[in-house]
Amino acid sequence: MVSPDLARNVLGIIGNIISVILFLSTVPTFYRIWKRRSVERFSAVPYLVTFVNCGLWVFYGSPLVHPSSLLVATTNGAGFVIEFIYLLIYIIYSDRKKRIRVLLALIIEIVFLLVLIVLILTLTHDKRLRSAIVGGIAVGSNIMMYASPLLVMKMVITTKSVEYMPFLLSVFCFANGLCWFAFALIRFDPFVCIPNGIGALFGLAQLVLYAIYYKSTREMIAGREGKSEVSLENMSTSTSVSTADD
Repeated sequence: MVSPDLARNVLGIIGNIISVILFLSTVPTFYRIWKRRSVERFSAVPYLVTFVNCGLWVFYGSPLVHPSSLLVATTNGAGFVIEFIYLLIYIIYSDRKKRIRVLLALIIEIVFLLVLIVLILTLTHDKRLRSAIVGGIAVGSNIMMYASPLLVMKMVITTKSVEYMPFLLSVFCFANGLCWFAFALIRFDPFVCIPNGIGALFGLAQLVLYAIYYKSTREMIAGREGKSEVSLENMSTSTSVSTADD
């Protein structure tokens, strides 16, 4: 029979792997942004929320706050670095208005994390109290991270298109939430269990939207590409006629 501690460690390792894949799942999105030199209609909100969320969970999983949650700290440490790189790319390829707004938000988040760490370590000396305070804040942040795609989901329903809601992000959001939910159930940790259970539900909702609007999205993209080809053909024809007249 597998011991609870072994099962928890295995789930934690799997959760680390899935989480890193989750953080890397938007690489195609940022490759598109880099290639087109524009953020288009992609929102920075999910990346800003994930950035501060990862910072909070790194602090929560540190030996100074919750010594038995090292696996929580390692996965979120990777996410913290990856999301920071994403935000830098987003800032570089945004227009001036978006760039200033996202940069200010990023600075505020970094200051918030630094102030929180200093206050917690200075004013509280009991690890249970630290765990409760940081865990409570992290739960709220984690729910916001999983809920942040709701803005994109609203756009999906309005436009009947999933073009700006990355599929891999939705898949691994669901898998990540489910894995960490199971991890937290074995040695019950409500601070990890509650937000990841909610996260799994949000991920499932996104996948349902994909199933509903995938066909209409393909039709829209095909129609747009068809119009572009027709436009290029017309330009070519016009040029030929003009040359013949000369």
